[in-house]
Amino acid sequence: MPVMTYAEAIRDALSVALAQDPSVIVYGLGAPDPKGVFGTTLDLHKEHGSRRVFDMPTSENAMTGIGIGAALGGLRPVLTHQRLDFALLSLDQIINNAAKWRFMFGGQRSVPFTIRMILGRGWGQGPTHSQNLQALFAHIPGLCVVMPTTPDDAKGLLLTSIFGEDPVIFLEHRWLHNLSGETPQGDHRIPLGKARMMRSGGHVTVVAMSIMSIEAAHAVDHLAAQGISCDLIDLRSIRPMDWPMIEESVRRTGRLLVLDSGHETGGVAGEIVAHVATKCWGDLRAAPRRLAMPDVPEATSPALTKDYHVRAEHVAEAIAALAGREAEFASLADARKYPHDVPGDWFKGPF
Repeated sequence: MPVMTYAEAIRDALSVALAQDPSVIVYGLGAPDPKGVFGTTLDLHKEHGSRRVFDMPTSENAMTGIGIGAALGGLRPVLTHQRLDFALLSLDQIINNAAKWRFMFGGQRSVPFTIRMILGRGWGQGPTHSQNLQALFAHIPGLCVVMPTTPDDAKGLLLTSIFGEDPVIFLEHRWLHNLSGETPQGDHRIPLGKARMMRSGGHVTVVAMSIMSIEAAHAVDHLAAQGISCDLIDLRSIRPMDWPMIEESVRRTGRLLVLDSGHETGGVAGEIVAHVATKCWGDLRAAPRRLAMPDVPEATSPALTKDYHVRAEHVAEAIAALAGREAEFASLADARKYPHDVPGDWFKGPF
């Protein structure tokens, strides 16, 4: 299989969808720009025409509403918001129209509408350009919420979203856009609601999503060399959720750590802990734990964000505590260089 970056895999999925189905359109602020939304839509308008790949004015609510109408009219639109934060202007269209349409009309019509939203954090993006609000969208019945971690999953889940019959909130973390990996060619699809077991072990179940799955992988690999093994579950989609995989793993390990890129209160991590406590109470050997962002907005100043994010060393420390084992994890922090919000030497940058 060819090696692609996460951004290239997104672009490849869009190109496959456009070539395969004339009802697919791709639009959004900057879609045909020279940088193509961090490379994810680069030159698609040249390959598939400007009538199917086009720019939008800075009017997120209007263009989201147009996408809903286009979906009801027989098209399969893919709208890109360069920041999730910008999409907040279109919550009425997303929540009161797209999410409810199938229910309100007795299943006679659906809204096959994929809305890509770019997540970010660090690098001084501040409180209005760095929000991870997957829990907000996952709270709404009728919406699917997808958060791929790898290039393979980014392509497979995007194609499934585009050719599905329901509205999908497709969340891409910018720190993943330059992540490379083998990615199948052609029409590659991965079903929603099926998590990926990234690592296998018997001491602790670690559940994560998006960029947190990468931080977790570094922590889990670091601890494996010290005799502590973990199941690492990458959720891939937040709604629907792969409860069977989570439950099976917790019943085997008896310990649960959930990582969330959003805020702690009301987050996805809390929902998973509540579900496991309800369904697997008798199998737990320790109280479940969660690591998430603090309940304050992310600052712009590096002095204020230095200790804001959950890092691999924090994950390793929490795993070791749950397992009741001594472990070394300070070297994970030492692997990072200035600026402090660069995850590690493996990171190539968000642009």
